[in-house]
Amino acid sequence: MKVWEKRFRKLPDKEIEEFTSSFNEDNFLYPYDIEGSKAHVLMLEKAGYLTSEEKERLIEGLERVKKEMEEGEFEVKGDEDVHMAVERRLKELVGDVAEKLHTARSRNDQVVLDEKLFLKDKIPEIIERIEAVQKVILEKAERYLGVVMAGFTHFRPAQPVLFSHWLMVYFWMLERDKGRFEDVLKRVDEFPGGSLALAGTSLAIDRQFMAEKLGFKKVSPNSMDAVSDRDFILEFLTAS
Repeated sequence: MKVWEKRFRKLPDKEIEEFTSSFNEDNFLYPYDIEGSKAHVLMLEKAGYLTSEEKERLIEGLERVKKEMEEGEFEVKGDEDVHMAVERRLKELVGDVAEKLHTARSRNDQVVLDEKLFLKDKIPEIIERIEAVQKVILEKAERYLGVVMAGFTHFRPAQPVLFSHWLMVYFWMLERDKGRFEDVLKRVDEFPGGSLALAGTSLAIDRQFMAEKLGFKKVSPNSMDAVSDRDFILEFLTAS
């Protein structure tokens, strides 16, 4: 399934379809895409745009898509990306009600949301691993306290130093790395949903409700900035 397919009289060659598909690169985002969609469904029902029955059908359908992905049973059918793949399969499972999922939503804010949910999940894991390494360094530094070694400068022996002092170099390097990840997380933790393509929506939606459901601390203040922002990805890569 492709966003642009209705704009052409006939589909392009298969080679072009394969070249322009990003599914193999972005399919790892499927849990976050489905998580964001479920929160959106709950908000749409709360706002009166979905009936309770429609909500249940969509939630059940999304859960089934997730299970198929997890168990390796999901069939790719020339999908443009993971977002369209989930949407296409959902419609196969629940019918036309799946099209209501994009009420008050664009792929622009959907993609940013998926990326932020992914980083909100992974950054704390990275910080936890950094702290685990720091703990080992501290234990080793305490164990070998008093052991003397040669300190080098310009590849030449310079001064006697404590081995524990040298070990703690890496503790403080990692402490700075941890601080960078913590700093990135502050900007990742801003909910972009409801921004749509660029200018939001005139529909009465509850962005705060969705943000809380997905564990975001705050809601983005500017829709155009929210959908165009990829600084947080560059910051994450720099910290990495």
